[in-house]
Amino acid sequence: MTRPDPPGPRRRPPPKPGGEPGASPGPRPNHGRRSGPGPAPGPDPGRRAGVRSGRGAEPPDTGQPHGGPGPFRRCALAAAAVSAAAFALLARLVLARHGTPYGFDTGPHRWSVAHRPHDWLTAARITTHAGAWPYPYLAAAAGGLLAGGAGRPGRRLRAGVAAALLAVCALPAEQFVRTALMAAFRRPRPPAADWAVHATGHAFPSGHATSSAVAAGLLAWGLLTALPPAAGRAGAVVCGLAAAAVGCSRVYLGVHWPSDVVGGWLLACCWLCLVVPALTAFVRRPGTGTP
Repeated sequence: MTRPDPPGPRRRPPPKPGGEPGASPGPRPNHGRRSGPGPAPGPDPGRRAGVRSGRGAEPPDTGQPHGGPGPFRRCALAAAAVSAAAFALLARLVLARHGTPYGFDTGPHRWSVAHRPHDWLTAARITTHAGAWPYPYLAAAAGGLLAGGAGRPGRRLRAGVAAALLAVCALPAEQFVRTALMAAFRRPRPPAADWAVHATGHAFPSGHATSSAVAAGLLAWGLLTALPPAAGRAGAVVCGLAAAAVGCSRVYLGVHWPSDVVGGWLLACCWLCLVVPALTAFVRRPGTGTP
């Protein structure tokens, strides 16, 4: 009877790739697999689109500006309504006396006529020309270029030119409405003997005050859109001061009553509150400036 051979050394199993020799395989990661009953999860189209384009998934475009017709547009419409109501009230006061000035008109006018040193008069004449061609159009075009090209690398010029053309078109449209109002109210200007510059047409509302305020508002819109917040607000304040200076120069030079200038500012505010939201929607819509 033969004896069995003595047991030799035990052989270890060959090592598996990525693990220790003899280590048991752990649980496999569940990469999107279904772990229980129920429908299998479908593909994520937003994630796939983001992977293909190299960026995260984006919300669908609705053709509206960021935030849609939200608080900005509602506030602008409310401000337009308030400005229009204030303008209507002022126009009612003007018509009530057939254009005859009130005390708040004659007081500043008399002071201006009595205080006209040569240097002040020269400065006022230079300032008032900023409200005439071509400066309002240049300011409106600059505002459109800034707002249209903001945040659009690679197509900044094309988008800016399109916005600038629309912004410039807002000025003749405003002038058409303002000219019709002047013809309807037919308010006479102050006495020609008090004029320090040449003027034509009726007085209410002031054309220089309206056009300069609209142009300043469009330029301020472009600065607020294109520049950092602090710089944009500072630029907008400068634009507002420039428009106020042009309006006051018309009173100082004796060609408008103060109520004419205030009426022009109210008309400009109403116009801007209607135009700027539309321009903002245009420059923010997808594909602006593309062929």
